[in-house]
Amino acid sequence: MRPSELDAADWDDRGVLPVDVRDAVAKAGWFGTDLPARYGGLGGSQADLGELCAEIGAVCSSVRGLVTVQGMVSAAIARWGTAEQRADWLPALASGEQLAGFAATEPGAGTELSAVDTRLERAGDVITVTGEKRWVTFGQEATVFLVLGRLDGRAATVLVEAERAGVTTEPVSGQLGLRAAMIAHVTFDRVRVPAGNLVARPGFGLSHVVATALDHGRFTVAWGCAGMAAACVADTAAHVVRRRQGSVALAEHELVRSMLAGMAVDATSARQLCLAASRARDAGEPGAVATTVMAKYAAARAAASSSRDAVQLLGSAGCAGDSRAGRFFRDAKVMQIIEGSDQVCELHIADHLLRQHRTGSVA
Repeated sequence: MRPSELDAADWDDRGVLPVDVRDAVAKAGWFGTDLPARYGGLGGSQADLGELCAEIGAVCSSVRGLVTVQGMVSAAIARWGTAEQRADWLPALASGEQLAGFAATEPGAGTELSAVDTRLERAGDVITVTGEKRWVTFGQEATVFLVLGRLDGRAATVLVEAERAGVTTEPVSGQLGLRAAMIAHVTFDRVRVPAGNLVARPGFGLSHVVATALDHGRFTVAWGCAGMAAACVADTAAHVVRRRQGSVALAEHELVRSMLAGMAVDATSARQLCLAASRARDAGEPGAVATTVMAKYAAARAAASSSRDAVQLLGSAGCAGDSRAGRFFRDAKVMQIIEGSDQVCELHIADHLLRQHRTGSVA
């Protein structure tokens, strides 16, 4: 299953990713690319996952978003879930039997997730969930949400099935980018779930469970952005060779060549950082998280600048409703915000660098 540019433009225009597309993604095994075979996954490497996300990202950011959010929840459960939770949930997520939503952001808690005030109250074997979550990717279709809240004053995460009484979703449409990602605001009104749905102990919800999910998200977003940037370079190069002003092709103008060269360098640099992140993650290197942040930062910026310049050089073709560059121009700005904004990434990268020098681990 490989979506086409025309399909992606149509989905974006309608704000819907068809059910048969989601089913095809599941059938292709994309949801379980890096999950162990014992849980129904393909047992692939981080490099395998990255290359897949680059390929998808070069066509449709919303499909890549579907793969990303499914992987975020799976990664959190695989790392911090109990043996029973892994056995119950991971095969269902890998097969697409369950569709996941990552419910962390709130009206008063975006970048600073420690400010969440969703309440988790435990009484015996039951946890009651009350709160409002915003901008949940594929929240309209998710069958289970990984919810960040506070239990006894400590950050905690719990799995909440969408079918439970008290769960309501409000579809979001017309947003800047990722228009086919079926985003929703989700409200939990005293939703009762088994205490066995708690993922990791209270106090680990943000620093461990959510951190693992976000790390996975940054990695797949980075690769998706690298794919977007590369696609913009290819579309622009093809256009400037064909398009003529009078008797002269656009490609013959020095300013055009200069812009195209900058796009190519940015896209190639982003890919190299994504490859470095893949190697670090596959090798289990201590600095893998920081390398992933750097890759996400660079790739999102490359996608934003490359799509901007692609639209500029494509002119009216770049502004057309079915323009891949135009769609990526909108999507790329979202990429610079989600899973850690550019500014948050800069702080993380600087902190990592300074910490290395303070501890003497860098010559």
